[in-house]
Amino acid sequence: MAYSVPGVVILSFQWEGWLSFVPMLYAFALVPLLELVFKPNPENFDKQTEEQIKNDAWYDNLLRLMLPLQIGILIYFLGDIQWNSYDTVSLVGRISAMGLMCGVIGINVGHELGHRREKVDQLIAKLLLSTSLYVHFFTEHNYGHHRNVATPEDPASARYNENLYRFWIRSIIGSYYHAWLIQLQMLKGKKKGFFSGANNLLWWQIAQLLLLSAIYIMVGLKATLGFFAAAVFGMLLLETVNYIEHYGLSREKLSALRYEKAEPQHSWNSDHVVGRLLLFELSRHSDHHAHPHRKYQILKHHDQSPQLPTGYPGMMLLSTIPPLWFRIMNPRIHQLDKS
Repeated sequence: MAYSVPGVVILSFQWEGWLSFVPMLYAFALVPLLELVFKPNPENFDKQTEEQIKNDAWYDNLLRLMLPLQIGILIYFLGDIQWNSYDTVSLVGRISAMGLMCGVIGINVGHELGHRREKVDQLIAKLLLSTSLYVHFFTEHNYGHHRNVATPEDPASARYNENLYRFWIRSIIGSYYHAWLIQLQMLKGKKKGFFSGANNLLWWQIAQLLLLSAIYIMVGLKATLGFFAAAVFGMLLLETVNYIEHYGLSREKLSALRYEKAEPQHSWNSDHVVGRLLLFELSRHSDHHAHPHRKYQILKHHDQSPQLPTGYPGMMLLSTIPPLWFRIMNPRIHQLDKS
Protein backbone atom coordinates (compact mmCIF):
# COMPACT_ATOMS: atom_id res chain seq x y z
CA MET A 1 0.00 0.00 0.00
CA ALA A 2 2.84 2.41 0.85
CA TYR A 3 4.33 1.78 -2.58
CA SER A 4 1.15 3.09 -4.18
CA VAL A 5 2.41 6.63 -3.50
CA PRO A 6 5.51 6.30 -5.74
CA GLY A 7 3.26 4.51 -8.22
CA VAL A 8 0.79 7.36 -8.63
CA VAL A 9 3.65 9.89 -8.67
CA ILE A 10 5.37 8.12 -11.57
CA LEU A 11 2.02 7.89 -13.33
CA SER A 12 1.31 11.59 -12.89
CA PHE A 13 4.67 12.49 -14.48
CA GLN A 14 3.31 11.06 -17.73
CA TRP A 15 0.41 13.50 -17.80
CA GLU A 16 -0.07 17.23 -18.08
CA GLY A 17 -2.59 19.74 -16.79
CA TRP A 18 -4.79 18.85 -13.84
CA LEU A 19 -4.01 15.15 -14.23
CA SER A 20 -0.54 15.87 -12.84
CA PHE A 21 -2.29 16.47 -9.49
CA VAL A 22 -3.47 12.84 -9.30
CA PRO A 23 -1.11 12.04 -6.37
CA MET A 24 -2.61 14.88 -4.33
CA LEU A 25 -6.14 13.76 -5.18
CA TYR A 26 -5.21 10.22 -4.23
CA ALA A 27 -3.69 11.18 -0.88
CA PHE A 28 -6.11 13.91 0.16
CA ALA A 29 -9.39 12.98 -1.54
CA LEU A 30 -9.60 9.23 -2.19
CA VAL A 31 -7.83 8.09 1.00
CA PRO A 32 -9.91 10.30 3.35
CA LEU A 33 -13.08 9.04 1.64
CA LEU A 34 -11.98 5.44 2.10
CA GLU A 35 -11.28 6.11 5.75
CA LEU A 36 -14.85 7.29 6.19
CA VAL A 37 -16.01 3.96 4.77
CA PHE A 38 -13.69 1.55 6.57
CA LYS A 39 -13.93 1.42 10.35
CA PRO A 40 -10.80 1.82 12.50
CA ASN A 41 -9.14 -1.43 13.51
CA PRO A 42 -7.84 -1.32 17.12
CA GLU A 43 -6.74 -4.97 17.21
CA ASN A 44 -3.20 -5.93 18.22
CA PHE A 45 -1.23 -9.04 17.30
CA ASP A 46 -0.90 -11.87 19.81
CA LYS A 47 2.57 -12.43 21.30
CA GLN A 48 3.52 -15.27 18.97
CA THR A 49 2.55 -13.40 15.80
CA GLU A 50 4.23 -10.23 17.04
CA GLU A 51 7.55 -12.04 17.57
CA GLN A 52 7.32 -13.63 14.13
CA ILE A 53 6.56 -10.34 12.36
CA LYS A 54 9.10 -8.34 14.35
CA ASN A 55 11.96 -10.51 13.09
CA ASP A 56 10.77 -10.76 9.49
CA ALA A 57 13.29 -8.93 7.25
CA TRP A 58 10.55 -8.34 4.66
CA TYR A 59 9.23 -5.40 6.67
CA ASP A 60 12.70 -3.87 7.00
CA ASN A 61 13.44 -4.27 3.30
CA LEU A 62 10.19 -2.52 2.38
CA LEU A 63 11.68 0.56 4.06
CA ARG A 64 15.21 0.22 2.71
CA LEU A 65 14.07 -0.21 -0.89
CA MET A 66 12.44 3.20 -0.70
CA LEU A 67 15.89 4.84 -0.94
CA PRO A 68 16.70 3.83 -4.56
CA LEU A 69 13.06 4.48 -5.48
CA GLN A 70 13.18 7.98 -3.98
CA ILE A 71 16.49 8.80 -5.69
CA GLY A 72 15.31 7.41 -9.03
CA ILE A 73 12.07 9.40 -8.98
CA LEU A 74 13.95 12.54 -7.93
CA ILE A 75 16.38 12.20 -10.87
CA TYR A 76 13.44 11.66 -13.24
CA PHE A 77 11.67 14.71 -11.80
CA LEU A 78 14.73 16.96 -12.17
CA GLY A 79 15.32 16.06 -15.81
CA ASP A 80 11.64 16.22 -16.65
CA ILE A 81 11.03 19.76 -15.43
CA GLN A 82 14.39 21.10 -16.63
CA TRP A 83 14.27 19.88 -20.21
CA ASN A 84 10.55 20.03 -20.92
CA SER A 85 8.37 23.11 -21.20
CA TYR A 86 5.20 22.79 -19.13
CA ASP A 87 2.36 25.17 -18.43
CA THR A 88 2.06 26.46 -14.87
CA VAL A 89 -0.57 23.91 -13.83
CA SER A 90 1.50 20.96 -15.05
CA LEU A 91 4.67 22.31 -13.41
CA VAL A 92 2.99 22.92 -10.05
CA GLY A 93 1.36 19.49 -10.28
CA ARG A 94 4.75 17.83 -10.74
CA ILE A 95 6.28 19.79 -7.88
CA SER A 96 3.41 18.81 -5.57
CA ALA A 97 3.83 15.16 -6.60
CA MET A 98 7.55 15.25 -5.84
CA GLY A 99 6.75 17.10 -2.62
CA LEU A 100 4.46 14.23 -1.63
CA MET A 101 7.39 11.87 -2.18
CA CYS A 102 9.61 14.12 -0.05
CA GLY A 103 7.13 14.08 2.82
CA VAL A 104 5.73 10.54 2.70
CA ILE A 105 8.87 8.71 1.61
CA GLY A 106 11.86 11.00 2.25
CA ILE A 107 10.86 12.16 5.72
CA ASN A 108 8.39 9.54 6.93
CA VAL A 109 10.50 6.51 5.97
CA GLY A 110 13.60 8.40 7.11
CA HIS A 111 11.87 8.89 10.45
CA GLU A 112 11.15 5.17 10.87
CA LEU A 113 14.67 4.08 9.92
CA GLY A 114 16.16 6.85 12.04
CA HIS A 115 14.87 5.07 15.15
CA ARG A 116 16.72 1.87 14.28
CA ARG A 117 19.93 1.03 16.11
CA GLU A 118 21.68 -0.37 13.03
CA LYS A 119 24.14 2.11 11.53
CA VAL A 120 23.20 1.21 7.95
CA ASP A 121 19.55 2.02 8.65
CA GLN A 122 20.52 5.32 10.23
CA LEU A 123 22.60 6.14 7.15
CA ILE A 124 19.67 5.34 4.85
CA ALA A 125 17.48 7.53 7.08
CA LYS A 126 19.83 10.50 6.70
CA LEU A 127 20.11 10.00 2.94
CA LEU A 128 16.32 9.96 2.64
CA LEU A 129 15.98 13.05 4.84
CA SER A 130 18.61 14.85 2.75
CA THR A 131 16.44 14.37 -0.35
CA SER A 132 13.94 16.58 1.48
CA LEU A 133 16.61 18.99 2.82
CA TYR A 134 15.48 18.10 6.35
CA VAL A 135 18.32 16.01 7.73
CA HIS A 136 18.45 18.03 10.97
CA PHE A 137 15.16 16.26 11.78
CA PHE A 138 17.21 13.17 12.69
CA THR A 139 18.98 14.98 15.52
CA GLU A 140 16.09 17.05 16.82
CA HIS A 141 13.48 14.31 16.61
CA ASN A 142 15.48 11.52 18.23
CA TYR A 143 17.20 13.56 20.92
CA GLY A 144 14.79 16.46 21.38
CA HIS A 145 11.21 15.74 20.37
CA HIS A 146 11.00 12.33 22.05
CA ARG A 147 12.37 13.78 25.27
CA ASN A 148 10.30 16.98 25.28
CA VAL A 149 7.08 15.90 23.54
CA ALA A 150 3.87 17.45 24.87
CA THR A 151 5.78 20.11 26.83
CA PRO A 152 6.45 23.82 26.13
CA GLU A 153 10.10 22.90 25.48
CA ASP A 154 9.16 21.00 22.32
CA PRO A 155 8.77 23.13 19.16
CA ALA A 156 7.11 20.20 17.35
CA SER A 157 4.19 19.86 19.82
CA ALA A 158 1.25 22.08 18.87
CA ARG A 159 -0.28 24.08 21.68
CA TYR A 160 -3.96 24.42 22.47
CA ASN A 161 -5.64 27.02 20.19
CA GLU A 162 -2.50 27.35 18.07
CA ASN A 163 -3.41 27.34 14.40
CA LEU A 164 -1.51 25.31 11.82
CA TYR A 165 0.12 28.25 10.05
CA ARG A 166 1.55 29.78 13.20
CA PHE A 167 2.74 26.31 14.21
CA TRP A 168 4.56 25.83 10.88
CA ILE A 169 6.70 28.90 11.55
CA ARG A 170 7.39 28.09 15.20
CA SER A 171 8.15 24.42 14.58
CA ILE A 172 10.34 24.83 11.49
CA ILE A 173 12.49 27.56 13.05
CA GLY A 174 12.45 26.08 16.55
CA SER A 175 13.29 22.53 15.42
CA TYR A 176 16.30 23.70 13.42
CA TYR A 177 17.53 25.84 16.31
CA HIS A 178 17.00 22.99 18.81
CA ALA A 179 18.83 20.55 16.56
CA TRP A 180 21.93 22.74 16.74
CA LEU A 181 21.62 23.15 20.52
CA ILE A 182 21.47 19.37 20.87
CA GLN A 183 24.45 18.86 18.55
CA LEU A 184 26.54 21.41 20.44
CA GLN A 185 25.68 19.76 23.74
CA MET A 186 26.70 16.38 22.31
CA LEU A 187 30.02 17.80 21.11
CA LYS A 188 30.66 19.33 24.51
CA GLY A 189 29.92 16.02 26.20
CA LYS A 190 32.39 14.24 23.92
CA LYS A 191 34.92 17.07 24.25
CA LYS A 192 34.98 17.48 20.49
CA GLY A 193 35.37 20.68 18.46
CA PHE A 194 32.79 22.21 16.15
CA PHE A 195 34.66 21.12 13.01
CA SER A 196 35.40 17.61 14.26
CA GLY A 197 34.07 14.47 12.63
CA ALA A 198 31.62 14.10 15.52
CA ASN A 199 29.60 17.11 14.32
CA ASN A 200 27.19 15.05 12.21
CA LEU A 201 24.75 17.91 11.83
CA LEU A 202 27.37 20.19 10.28
CA TRP A 203 28.55 17.64 7.71
CA TRP A 204 25.04 16.68 6.69
CA GLN A 205 24.12 20.36 6.28
CA ILE A 206 27.14 20.68 3.98
CA ALA A 207 26.02 17.52 2.15
CA GLN A 208 22.64 19.12 1.49
CA LEU A 209 24.29 22.27 0.12
CA LEU A 210 26.49 20.10 -2.11
CA LEU A 211 23.36 18.28 -3.31
CA LEU A 212 21.74 21.58 -4.30
CA SER A 213 24.97 22.71 -5.97
CA ALA A 214 25.29 19.45 -7.88
CA ILE A 215 21.70 19.70 -9.13
CA TYR A 216 22.33 23.26 -10.30
CA ILE A 217 25.59 22.38 -12.07
CA MET A 218 24.36 19.15 -13.67
CA VAL A 219 20.76 20.02 -14.50
CA GLY A 220 20.12 23.74 -14.14
CA LEU A 221 18.35 26.49 -12.26
CA LYS A 222 14.78 25.51 -13.06
CA ALA A 223 15.31 21.98 -11.73
CA THR A 224 17.07 23.32 -8.63
CA LEU A 225 14.20 25.67 -7.83
CA GLY A 226 11.69 22.89 -8.52
CA PHE A 227 13.50 20.54 -6.15
CA PHE A 228 13.70 23.21 -3.46
CA ALA A 229 9.96 23.89 -3.80
CA ALA A 230 9.18 20.16 -3.59
CA ALA A 231 11.38 19.84 -0.49
CA VAL A 232 9.57 22.75 1.18
CA PHE A 233 6.24 21.10 0.34
CA GLY A 234 7.51 17.89 1.97
CA MET A 235 8.61 19.84 5.05
CA LEU A 236 5.15 21.37 5.39
CA LEU A 237 3.55 17.93 5.10
CA LEU A 238 5.77 16.71 7.95
CA GLU A 239 5.01 19.72 10.11
CA THR A 240 1.28 19.28 9.46
CA VAL A 241 1.61 15.70 10.70
CA ASN A 242 3.48 16.99 13.77
CA TYR A 243 0.63 19.41 14.35
CA ILE A 244 -2.10 16.78 14.42
CA GLU A 245 -0.07 14.25 16.41
CA HIS A 246 0.18 16.23 19.67
CA TYR A 247 -2.23 19.15 19.35
CA GLY A 248 -3.32 20.43 22.76
CA LEU A 249 -1.87 17.52 24.74
CA SER A 250 0.50 18.16 27.64
CA ARG A 251 2.52 16.27 30.21
CA GLU A 252 2.34 17.25 33.86
CA LYS A 253 5.37 19.04 35.27
CA LEU A 254 6.57 17.20 38.37
CA SER A 255 9.44 19.50 39.30
CA ALA A 256 11.47 22.40 37.90
CA LEU A 257 13.49 20.02 35.72
CA ARG A 258 11.24 17.00 35.22
CA TYR A 259 7.95 16.13 33.51
CA GLU A 260 5.94 12.96 33.85
CA LYS A 261 6.98 10.13 31.52
CA ALA A 262 5.70 10.27 27.94
CA GLU A 263 2.84 7.80 27.78
CA PRO A 264 0.34 6.78 25.06
CA GLN A 265 -2.13 9.43 26.26
CA HIS A 266 0.28 12.20 25.20
CA SER A 267 -0.12 11.54 21.45
CA TRP A 268 -3.16 11.45 19.22
CA ASN A 269 -3.69 8.04 17.71
CA SER A 270 -5.52 6.81 14.61
CA ASP A 271 -6.37 3.19 13.91
CA HIS A 272 -7.88 3.97 10.50
CA VAL A 273 -6.51 1.22 8.32
CA VAL A 274 -5.85 2.94 4.98
CA GLY A 275 -3.75 5.72 6.48
CA ARG A 276 -1.87 3.23 8.61
CA LEU A 277 -0.89 1.17 5.58
CA LEU A 278 -0.06 4.20 3.47
CA LEU A 279 2.26 5.70 6.09
CA PHE A 280 3.97 2.61 7.54
CA GLU A 281 1.77 2.68 10.67
CA LEU A 282 2.81 6.25 11.52
CA SER A 283 -0.68 6.99 12.78
CA ARG A 284 -0.24 4.51 15.65
CA HIS A 285 1.74 7.33 17.12
CA SER A 286 0.85 6.84 20.76
CA ASP A 287 2.69 3.54 20.97
CA HIS A 288 5.58 4.96 18.97
CA HIS A 289 6.20 7.61 21.63
CA ALA A 290 5.81 5.15 24.46
CA HIS A 291 8.25 2.75 22.72
CA PRO A 292 10.34 4.73 20.16
CA HIS A 293 12.40 1.73 19.00
CA ARG A 294 9.42 -0.56 18.38
CA LYS A 295 9.26 -1.43 14.68
CA TYR A 296 6.36 -0.03 12.69
CA GLN A 297 4.80 -3.41 11.89
CA ILE A 298 4.13 -4.23 15.56
CA LEU A 299 3.00 -0.86 16.89
CA LYS A 300 0.01 -1.30 19.20
CA HIS A 301 -3.32 0.26 20.02
CA HIS A 302 -3.68 1.53 23.61
CA ASP A 303 -7.10 2.08 25.11
CA GLN A 304 -5.91 5.18 26.98
CA SER A 305 -4.71 6.87 23.77
CA PRO A 306 -6.81 9.81 22.55
CA GLN A 307 -8.27 8.88 19.18
CA LEU A 308 -8.52 11.12 16.13
CA PRO A 309 -11.95 11.18 14.46
CA THR A 310 -10.43 10.05 11.14
CA GLY A 311 -7.07 9.10 9.61
CA TYR A 312 -4.03 11.30 9.09
CA PRO A 313 -4.81 12.51 5.53
CA GLY A 314 -8.29 13.64 6.56
CA MET A 315 -7.02 15.30 9.72
CA MET A 316 -4.28 17.08 7.75
CA LEU A 317 -6.95 18.54 5.48
CA LEU A 318 -9.04 19.56 8.48
CA SER A 319 -6.08 21.32 10.11
CA THR A 320 -5.76 23.70 7.15
CA ILE A 321 -9.10 25.27 8.21
CA PRO A 322 -8.36 26.47 11.77
CA PRO A 323 -11.94 27.42 12.84
CA LEU A 324 -13.21 23.98 11.81
CA TRP A 325 -10.22 22.26 13.41
CA PHE A 326 -10.77 24.07 16.73
CA ARG A 327 -14.50 23.31 16.62
CA ILE A 328 -13.87 19.58 16.26
CA MET A 329 -10.70 19.09 18.32
CA ASN A 330 -11.04 21.53 21.24
CA PRO A 331 -14.07 19.73 22.76
CA ARG A 332 -12.03 16.52 22.65
CA ILE A 333 -9.25 18.26 24.58
CA HIS A 334 -11.77 19.41 27.21
CA GLN A 335 -13.13 15.89 27.49
CA LEU A 336 -9.64 14.49 28.02
CA ASP A 337 -8.97 17.08 30.73
CA LYS A 338 -12.09 15.93 32.61
CA SER A 339 -11.23 12.25 32.42
